[in-house]
Amino acid sequence: MILCIRCLRLLRNPLRKYNGRLFLGDFFGGAIAALIALPYGLAMASLMGLPPILGLYTSLLAAPICALLGRNPVLIGGTSSATVPFILGSVRAGGISGAAKICIFASIFLMIFCVLRLGRYVSKVPQTVLAGFSCGIGGLMVISQLKVIFGLKVPPGGWSTSMAGQLIQSLEQFRQFHWMPAIVAGIVMLISTLVRMRFPRAPGPFLGVGVAVAAVAVCGLGVTEVGRIPVSLPPFVGFTWGPEDVFKVLPSAFGLAFVASVELLMTSRVVDHFRGRHKLIKKVDADIELGAYGIANLIGGFFAAPTSVGIPARSVANVQCGATTKMSNVIHGALLWGMMTLGASVISRVPLAALAGVTAWMGLRLLDWSIWKRLPKMRPVDAAAFIATALGVLIEDAVRAILIGCSFYIIRYAYLRLTGKLTPAWLDPVPAVEQETGVTRQP
Repeated sequence: MILCIRCLRLLRNPLRKYNGRLFLGDFFGGAIAALIALPYGLAMASLMGLPPILGLYTSLLAAPICALLGRNPVLIGGTSSATVPFILGSVRAGGISGAAKICIFASIFLMIFCVLRLGRYVSKVPQTVLAGFSCGIGGLMVISQLKVIFGLKVPPGGWSTSMAGQLIQSLEQFRQFHWMPAIVAGIVMLISTLVRMRFPRAPGPFLGVGVAVAAVAVCGLGVTEVGRIPVSLPPFVGFTWGPEDVFKVLPSAFGLAFVASVELLMTSRVVDHFRGRHKLIKKVDADIELGAYGIANLIGGFFAAPTSVGIPARSVANVQCGATTKMSNVIHGALLWGMMTLGASVISRVPLAALAGVTAWMGLRLLDWSIWKRLPKMRPVDAAAFIATALGVLIEDAVRAILIGCSFYIIRYAYLRLTGKLTPAWLDPVPAVEQETGVTRQP
């Protein structure tokens, strides 16, 4: 009862100024995020060795909780490739119950990070590292969809787990290029771009997917579709606890929580940039976001749902379609459930190439071509940190890439400190104007 009253209080003030225009933006944003979540939630759970449907339960269970308790109103969560190694190892060791254990412990660590106020330190990550992270994620989104857009077959031994490996495999199999998926993806990307240029507030990706579905149905284009989605209520996962289990799970659970927290808060900063907010994330907001996802993942963990983190593709698509409030996250969860049940027959007809086109289009948007033009005007340390972070996301993973990017500033700080050249101006936060331009001050 107390929780219900708390939730109503959280919703009361925002809903006072809620109107039809805001609802339409939230509806279209939540709808396109749900469309993207369908195939990739299933795919991520399969990579983790779990039943595919559990990847969707991550979004279903986390969406309303994060909407009520989180601070970023348009951040959409879901399963991430960064968490695959941790959960896959637990599944191999203990099956579905092993996944439940590591997800529960990771969620507890997230709440501990919140209590210790560790989230606020992510706001200290330099803007050039954040820009490199954004560009790297954008490149990752484009490369990961090439096999679907070009209709390539699975190579012997399967697709590589690294993006560099997938790019090489895609280029090697380019002779098997199929026109139909590329045309469908091209239609979505073209419509999304034209709508964005002419009507910035219109849901371009959503309209693009609608036109692609109609074109496939009318012209009978032979492309792979989403297909039938198995639906059943998630049962509680039964498992036993023992002292030895705790010590076995703790290291990997801490690693999972660390990766999830970094990716969550960095994605939140990227989404804030696309919302037009160029100020640093508030310290208290970063801490509360960790707590919100910790609570959501704790509930999901009892159903063995994989850990939820902020997903750039869905979140940016949410913003680009006009979403502005927390209702977009609630609508995203509600529509996802509706698509899985009432609209399963319709959603099964959506071409995978259309969804790949949306993801690739979002990736191109994240690349932020203007910052590449400003590279010659940056300090060497800023340019090096930006490029290293972007390449690190593609070659290694997001967390290592961020650490590599930040290491440039740590080394420079140590050098200036030892040589006595450290000035107060170098330690001051970068003003908002300089954050937008990507050009930082000389020490």
